[in-house]
Parts: sequence; structure tokens; C-alpha cells
Amino acid sequence: MKFIEKHPMTMIITGIFGISLSAIFVKFSEAPSAVTAAYRLVWTVLLMSPVALGQKKYRSELFSVNKKTLLLCAVSGIFLAFHFFFWFASLSHTSVASSTVIVCTEVIWVALGYCIFMKGTLGWKAVLIILATFLGSILIAFSDYNGGENHLYGDILSLAAAVFVAVYTLLGGIARRTMTTTAYTYLVYVFSGITLIALVLLQGQSFTGWGLSPIIVGLLLSIFSTLLGHSIFSWCLKYFSPAFVSASKLCEPVVAGFIAMALFQEIPAPLQLIGSAVILGSVLYYSYIENKALQKKTS
Repeated sequence: MKFIEKHPMTMIITGIFGISLSAIFVKFSEAPSAVTAAYRLVWTVLLMSPVALGQKKYRSELFSVNKKTLLLCAVSGIFLAFHFFFWFASLSHTSVASSTVIVCTEVIWVALGYCIFMKGTLGWKAVLIILATFLGSILIAFSDYNGGENHLYGDILSLAAAVFVAVYTLLGGIARRTMTTTAYTYLVYVFSGITLIALVLLQGQSFTGWGLSPIIVGLLLSIFSTLLGHSIFSWCLKYFSPAFVSASKLCEPVVAGFIAMALFQEIPAPLQLIGSAVILGSVLYYSYIENKALQKKTS
């Protein structure tokens, strides 16, 4: 532990690798997207339960949550479930590179939602950045449309996934004002898991008959992408600025793209590369100006 605290950059690298494996693992599941996503959330809840329910402070917090906060967690979990459902489905129709890059537009949708629904304001730079991300998405979509396969449908699914996770983030920002991270994420994962199980049943699908792949993939997603991915980034906020942590997540499409090239021979087209560069550059610059504005407020 002392080594990690002295070299926190190792945790950033671990986190990047963890989240980058998410799209790769999903590709290996033979089950429908809802089934795979449900297994991921069930495993996550099971792995978190010893801490969330085993420690008195978290258990007391969970059982004393007021109705408004509980409702926020429930709705947040539902949107997270739809994020997983649409994003996992997108990976069956488009490339890992296109899907992960488009999902990275989440931060832009959060900014837009904050402005529209929470009476926030957007400066002219933010507006230009949003327009730039749309341009990047159009370039990727145009490239995929001309690719001769149904990749455009996958791009639309990943865009929807980005919007859903943005809503989850906005709601979480409200709920987290009065809750610890452990209690909040545990409740959200529980509601998200229930939603995904309901989606599987409503579609008339089964949790069995797909072999061991969705069970193993769900476990790997839970360990690497959730616990060793997103949870590590939360830990890294103790040692790095939010802007740096957010920016480091933008390595996901790059790392995932290289792994996909090696495993699935997914070679990006020139327009895909240009569109990806436009989106990632826009999101990176937005993270920078947001952090700069935050520093001015707190100084």
C-alpha cells in the first residue's frame, strides 16, 4: 500500500487498463446485451455486499436513506442499466473504437443537461466544443455508413448510451451530496441490476442456455472494469486533480482500439481516426476549461 501511495500513477494506469477491457470482454459474450449487463451488475452487487452490508456505518446509512434520495438512486440506477444495455448492444454492430469514442461524449451531454435542466450556463467555448463533438460523431457515422456494414446502427446505440450515462451522472451529483460513495453506488447498482433483470424477462430471454461466457464475462467486467476501473479512478482523486483523472479516462478508446486491432482485426478508417481525434480533443479541452473554472471558484 505504501508503494501505491508513493506511486499513484500506477493506479491511473491500472484504471485505464481496467476500463479499456470493458468493450473487449463484451465482445466475447455469446449472450444478448441485457443478459451480459445483468450478470455484470449481479456480480458487482455480490462483491460489494460484504463491505456495504458488513460494515455498520454503511449498513446504517443504507437503512436510513430518505424517500427522495432513494428515488434518485432508483432512477439513476435505471438510467445506468439502459446505458449498459445500449452500449453492450452497440458493440455487436460497430467497432470497439467507434463505440468507445462516442460513449466518451458523456461529459458533453452532462454539460448540456446541466444547462437545460439545472439552470446552469454554457459559455461560448463550451458551445463550440459541443458542436465539435457533433462534427466528430458525424465523421465517424459517415465513415461507418460507407463501410458497407450496419455500423451506423451501432454508432446510434453508443450515442444513446452516452446520453443515458450522462443522466445517471447528473442524478448522481444530486444524490451524492448527502451520501457516501459506497452507499450511493451500492444502491444504484442494486436498482440497475433489477432493471436489467426485468429487461431480460420482458424480452422473453433466458439467463441460461448461453454457456458460461456471460457469467465469466460479467465477473470479469465487475472485477476489472468496475472495481479495478471506475472505483480506482475515484480513489485517484485523492492524489490527482479531477481534470487529470477525467482526461486519463480518454485513453480508453485508444487502448481498447489497439487491443481490438490485435484481437478482432478492427482497423479504423481514416475518417474514423479524424472523427475520434476531434471528439477526444474536444472532451479533453472541455475538461481543462471546466477544471480551470473550478479552480477560480475555490481560490
